[in-house]
Amino acid sequence: MEVAKEVSMSRLLPLLAERRSIRSFEDRPVPAEMVAQIVEAALRSPSSRSLNPWEFVVVTEREQLERLARAKPHGGSFLKSAPLAVVICADPQRCDVWIEDAAIATFAIHLAATDLGLGSCWVQIRKRNHADNQSAAQFIAGELNLPDGLEVLAAVAIGYPSESKKGHAKASLPYDKVHQGQFGQRWGA
Repeated sequence: MEVAKEVSMSRLLPLLAERRSIRSFEDRPVPAEMVAQIVEAALRSPSSRSLNPWEFVVVTEREQLERLARAKPHGGSFLKSAPLAVVICADPQRCDVWIEDAAIATFAIHLAATDLGLGSCWVQIRKRNHADNQSAAQFIAGELNLPDGLEVLAAVAIGYPSESKKGHAKASLPYDKVHQGQFGQRWGA
């Protein structure tokens, strides 16, 4: 006779509830041991058929972070105040679902940062413009000397938060977007 295991999400749900987009950071470096754990989390992220099309560029140099913050006119300027950024790239020739694989790795980076007591924020690069004649991805590719064919999905700014945000209350979650069996059949009703 099998004994039923208690269903518990005691580690994941609190981490997800705590994670918020942080755009303001203290002026202190992220220790190398923490950076290594964030990188390990990215490398452990699931990948379709284990093709691992992603590549990661870890950036800690202040001048380089300031240049990356200029990748697009809106929504990335906070990179200049972060002590750490991870740029997530992938090779579309390696895998047809490179966007999904890179996005999963990006989220693993966010969760690892939160678990370490750090703040983070996603900077969307793919399909964003830098200037009239150049995309944000092209700008970053030039700044990071990326090889031809490697696509930039995003950059994640990471550091010790200098702002505090409470997690979203469970009651505020949009449960009306969850359906049972077919669209329109409310889940849990």
